[in-house]
Amino acid sequence: MTAPVGSPPRRTPITQQQRVEALRQLNKSGARWSVLWEWAKSFQIAVILFFLIRAFFVEAFKIPSGSMEGTLLVGDFLLVNKLVYGAEVPFTGTRLPRIESPDRGDVIVFQYPDDPSKSYVKRLVGLPGDTMAMDNGILIRNGIRQREQYVSHTNPYDDASLDDFRWQRNHLVRSATAQPILHPSRNNWGPLVVPQDSYFVLGDNRDNSSDSRYWGFVADSLVRGRPIFVYYSYAPDSVGSLAWLTRIRWDRLGERIR
Repeated sequence: MTAPVGSPPRRTPITQQQRVEALRQLNKSGARWSVLWEWAKSFQIAVILFFLIRAFFVEAFKIPSGSMEGTLLVGDFLLVNKLVYGAEVPFTGTRLPRIESPDRGDVIVFQYPDDPSKSYVKRLVGLPGDTMAMDNGILIRNGIRQREQYVSHTNPYDDASLDDFRWQRNHLVRSATAQPILHPSRNNWGPLVVPQDSYFVLGDNRDNSSDSRYWGFVADSLVRGRPIFVYYSYAPDSVGSLAWLTRIRWDRLGERIR
């Protein structure tokens, strides 16, 4: 017997088991989306926390050169405390209040004055108002010869006078008691007075360091932080392609920077 023309098609009744199975599949699909959504939120929070920590608290820094050898080695990876000297608020040009001011003897990370896109690490040896000079490789600060336990000399007899040092002539102290060196060199220069809101920095590897002797003072606004410790280190001059994994300097991991 056929159904009358125009009548709705006959539907097969849905059993209780089918209803339960449909609900189970729906809940399963919803659970998957819930897990994905929770994971996405966690990932977003992790990214935000990473950038906040990097901007205001600590940042990783790799030592690319040997200018601080004796204290820091090529292949050292540092964690830098950015909060201590007042971290910069991104995209605003303003800085948070500093906990401490940079002091003589501090190892600091700063933007290279001639190219702020590069970061340098050196030791701060002169504060604003200090009179700095060098005599045969011996640092003289405010008329007192300094005993720098951390300094190493690898080529003390090479003392060329280069055009790089000409900038110093505009900062020479001229008095009866302080006779300026008219032809400054790597190991003999000064006396110079450090300007306000600036610092004088030198590398611990004194004979192999591009520092304030060559390119001048570091403005306070360029200082980014103070290294805390070495969190990873490897010997990059080794032959193996996996040197970062096979040539780890285990004795340097956790080394505090002084």
